[in-house]
Amino acid sequence: MFPAPFRVVLDACVLFPFTVRDTLLRAAAADFFQLYWSEEIIEETRRNLVATGTTTEEQAARLVSTMKKAFPDAMVSGYEPFIPAMKNDEKDRHVAAAALKAAAQVVVTSNLKDFRELPDGIEAQSPDQFLCNLFDLGPDEFVRLLLAQCAALKKPSRSFDELLAGMAKVVPNFAAAVRDHVGELDAV
Repeated sequence: MFPAPFRVVLDACVLFPFTVRDTLLRAAAADFFQLYWSEEIIEETRRNLVATGTTTEEQAARLVSTMKKAFPDAMVSGYEPFIPAMKNDEKDRHVAAAALKAAAQVVVTSNLKDFRELPDGIEAQSPDQFLCNLFDLGPDEFVRLLLAQCAALKKPSRSFDELLAGMAKVVPNFAAAVRDHVGELDAV
């Protein structure tokens, strides 16, 4: 597989659920897409993880630090002048502005209704749709990525089926596509 040339901004809401975040970040690291975010997106993720009790302040700070170190070129800045011109939901205009500044083709978000009006050339996709599209680029490579993700889980450890079952709650079509592909491989 060759590195995907398209640029993608991940909204805070898709960086919140652990398994989906882990899968998206692993896919970016494996060159399925070029990852972009802003300080505002990262801060919103951190704030929501702490506010919901999902992580402690210290754990959230470590996560953000790790994400920034792993993807040093992902940070978009200088997008603020574009915010007033964005026509999507007011609270998410900063995301659309960051996508415009990064020349992104896709914003991955669970809040599609907040991204109905985007600048030309930028599309909003749900994490399920986006992961299905990535999976189509290289199904075997993506299964290997998921197997590595599964092997890295220690607290608690999970089988591949358990990983997919958990993902199916958030990205059901993606989980089904992976199951179907693995079933086809097993049948050969």
